[in-house]
Amino acid sequence: MIEVLKNKNQTTRFQILVEIADSGTVIQQRDIAKKLGITPQAVSDYIAQLIREKMLISEGHSSYRITNEGVNWIIRMLRELSGYTDFIQMAVTNISICTAIAESDLQKDQKVGLKMKGGLLYATQNSSRQATGVAVSSAAAGEDIGITNIEGIVPLRIGRVTILRIPGIQNGGSGKSDLARLKSLARKNRFTVSLGLEAFVVLKKAGVEFCRYGATEAAVEAAKSGLSPLAVCAENETAGLISRLDKERIAYEIIDAIIPRR
Repeated sequence: MIEVLKNKNQTTRFQILVEIADSGTVIQQRDIAKKLGITPQAVSDYIAQLIREKMLISEGHSSYRITNEGVNWIIRMLRELSGYTDFIQMAVTNISICTAIAESDLQKDQKVGLKMKGGLLYATQNSSRQATGVAVSSAAAGEDIGITNIEGIVPLRIGRVTILRIPGIQNGGSGKSDLARLKSLARKNRFTVSLGLEAFVVLKKAGVEFCRYGATEAAVEAAKSGLSPLAVCAENETAGLISRLDKERIAYEIIDAIIPRR
């Protein structure tokens, strides 16, 4: 749960700061109390707390100024609320209707099964699967189709990321990278991303298709969708990728593609 929704105290602090920001600094405590449905004494206590924490400065009778610390806290809470709002919107949308790919020709109102394949959600004629729904329209094989009345959980195994570590330019860059190992791994993995210019160059040399922009997030999303992506990663980019995977609790293995010195 995001910080501002954890308890009433945090919510009220946020609301008071927003009311002060909206008022142009001059506002009566009783007016804040009336808007928030709490007592003027409670508002006074919260304001005193915010002043002690250096989020608010009193500039005289009924005049307040939000400090940089207070502004930064409000912005951080807004970002969390925005992310949570997006999550709620997705959750509500998924309850009403979700999009899948028709594995075969399907008819409107047909009961279908749902499964993940290649990182994508498919609707199938096999309605005995763990997750089922009802098609809201007809669709030919390969077309997108809306599914409603979803029941059950779509089985999904989180993928494992393979990190192929490429030497940094100070250690020879792409010229000291094992292209044979790269090509072998790329054939086994359905999705490849590139982190760092050394990785970009070596993938070009190997003739492997890859995703360059937003590579870390792409690898995370691919793993969450059931794929096991290959992340070709320059040495200095490895730590950041590992930190992100650890945060998301996504398993990974590291393989070095450095040609040993002779």
